[in-house]
Amino acid sequence: MHHLQTGRFILIKTQRNRFVFQRRQDDNLGEMYSEHVFLSLSEWNVIMKKVIALLVLGILLCTGAQSAQAGVIAFTANLSPEATGATGSGFAQVDFDIVAHTMRVRANFAGLSGNSTVAHIHGPTALPGVGTAGVMTTTPTFAGFPSGVTSGTFDATFNTSLATTYRAGFITANGGTAAGAEAAFYASLLAGTAYLNVHSTTFPGGEIRGFLNVQSVPEPASITTMAIGSIGLLLRRRFAKRK
Repeated sequence: MHHLQTGRFILIKTQRNRFVFQRRQDDNLGEMYSEHVFLSLSEWNVIMKKVIALLVLGILLCTGAQSAQAGVIAFTANLSPEATGATGSGFAQVDFDIVAHTMRVRANFAGLSGNSTVAHIHGPTALPGVGTAGVMTTTPTFAGFPSGVTSGTFDATFNTSLATTYRAGFITANGGTAAGAEAAFYASLLAGTAYLNVHSTTFPGGEIRGFLNVQSVPEPASITTMAIGSIGLLLRRRFAKRK
């Protein structure tokens, strides 16, 4: 028999116009079940209305939180050596807001075998996560990216609706407009075919790089768990009133 367990209550059977729950009770000899709780159909409906109200509230809260961040998607990459003899490592995050037309690029790196020279985002590669491609972002490098060092950090925000954010050749290849370049750049990020590359004096073609992938977002609290917990709480209250 399949039981619906809600906290310390288990629905064991239904009778005409009422539900029968068993209240779980522990003793020194182990776990036992006793103290039946009977709910009429009208009482059950009252409980379910409260549970539905809680579910609706949870959905609205989740939807509101998602709507507030609807335009922003975070992409992250671990930067690792791309050539034999390279020694650097790092991390990068790109927060792309297609609604506000902004792109925040953050990166840190350390242990390069030579001094840093330039950095870009390349793409799109033929396949996600592998291969090489031309530069999509502005050249010769991101404005303000640390150069002449073996370690450093970078944090800057760019307007993705401006042509200055992209390499001229990339704009030409995508309709000749900043809007076309923005759309192609965003599509490459979503497809996993864009990578951030840090170049150095030792490896002018690129010392470390990492493909940017959509950052995993923590799941909201389970609405199902919330509902079951709510049923148990309401049953305990109902039981207490009948004692």
